[in-house]
Amino acid sequence: MAAFALQSACLALSLLSVSSFAEAKENKFLLSDNQAAELEEARGTHLRSSNSIGDLLDHPAFARFGRLILPWDGRAYDADMRLDDIGSLLPYHSHVDPDTVVDALNHMIDDINNGETVFYDIYTDAQKREQPAKENAGLFFFRGRPGAPFAIIAPGGGFSYVGSVHEGFPYAVEISNRGYNAFVLKYRAGYGGKIATEDLAAAVSYVLRNAEGLGVSTKNYSLWGSSAGARMAAAIGSHGIAAFGGDEVPRPSTVVMAYTGHSDHTSDEPPTFVVVGEQDGIAPPSAMERRVDALRRAGTEVEYRTYEDLGHGFGPATGTSAEGWITDAIRFWEKLVTTGGAR
Repeated sequence: MAAFALQSACLALSLLSVSSFAEAKENKFLLSDNQAAELEEARGTHLRSSNSIGDLLDHPAFARFGRLILPWDGRAYDADMRLDDIGSLLPYHSHVDPDTVVDALNHMIDDINNGETVFYDIYTDAQKREQPAKENAGLFFFRGRPGAPFAIIAPGGGFSYVGSVHEGFPYAVEISNRGYNAFVLKYRAGYGGKIATEDLAAAVSYVLRNAEGLGVSTKNYSLWGSSAGARMAAAIGSHGIAAFGGDEVPRPSTVVMAYTGHSDHTSDEPPTFVVVGEQDGIAPPSAMERRVDALRRAGTEVEYRTYEDLGHGFGPATGTSAEGWITDAIRFWEKLVTTGGAR
């Protein structure tokens, strides 16, 4: 117990120091060798569910983009709130597992500590000056095999917030662990579905334009979305990237939709994987089934799953009847990639 207490104390001291380290990072040439070593050590410090929101925001690995990890734009957070309670920041979500959240955050910390770039701006400085809210948009990158296809994940949040900690980063970890490249979109929240979907179109365009530097394939990409994010992914699957202000590029090979009431469709849809909880009162199975039936009548390949004892916003579904659905969705996409049946 004494050793554990000492270890916890050391961790606490390290995390108490990260705020000053984050400031010092911008002035690394002023640091002594010892201070630089302390900065690098703090950058690699893992978070725990017992750490606080303040620890996350002040973590030097997240110095440039920590606020974009959390769901709400322009909101002051309680720095003392423990990550154990992060689900309270996600009112449209359920079954938020703090350990799953923290594991995904630590995945990013490890990548940053290994010299990888994790966050990418999708808009230029000029675009952000013209529309300052574009400062709140970008992509988090979870790497798979170099040259492998990529997925872009659009989390939900009723277009009011972006639930990346629950419906984005954990998905990306599973996708990257299978060898595929995964991006999690932070889009502008509070501006409605059209603006959010324009951010997704800009993100697809950015990745395809920069595919060589990012180390991803330009073929057979997939779009994933949950709730509001599923509306965005499905809309681009139906109408293409250029319809929402993006480049004239191919539509996704696969769309993965989790619990959304989106009903729009065309006669030429990408193969689609669909999941919903049987007890979902926001996007009930009956609403999703109408779109599934329409897609099937149009000849679209669809895999549709319902899960018992689950409502809306279950995300990776840790410890529930839907646990494993992300692996099943990857296999659906993977089948299309490996058989050449994708776009």
